[in-house]
Amino acid sequence: MSFTNHLETEILDHVFGGNAYTAPSTLYLGLYTATPSDTGGGTELSGSGYARQAMAMSVSGNTASNTAAEEFATATGSWGTVTHVGVFDASTSGNLLAYGALSESKTIATGDVFRIPAGDLDITLD
Repeated sequence: MSFTNHLETEILDHVFGGNAYTAPSTLYLGLYTATPSDTGGGTELSGSGYARQAMAMSVSGNTASNTAAEEFATATGSWGTVTHVGVFDASTSGNLLAYGALSESKTIATGDVFRIPAGDLDITLD
């Protein structure tokens, strides 16, 4: 996953500028049908029962991973083909912090449930 310009600036300002960065108390996972970028954008899902999901992560070494399965509500309509995920600092609006492509895109039809198993969402710094 890649950090957005927003998060990169916050980290640089915290480490090198001496200005405190307060991490969000809750992280939220969002789904995309079009690629976001370092400045945001992309096409996040909306409607048909979709809502960002609160998530928790743990850090080991240089990798942060989701601590539990991330499961979205049952789709009440077609969500299209999910290609990317994003981590946000709010359940709606807010700031996109990191994003990445799924290893395999997934088409979500009415009645489907999208889930990511625990430990399968990784953010790594090199």
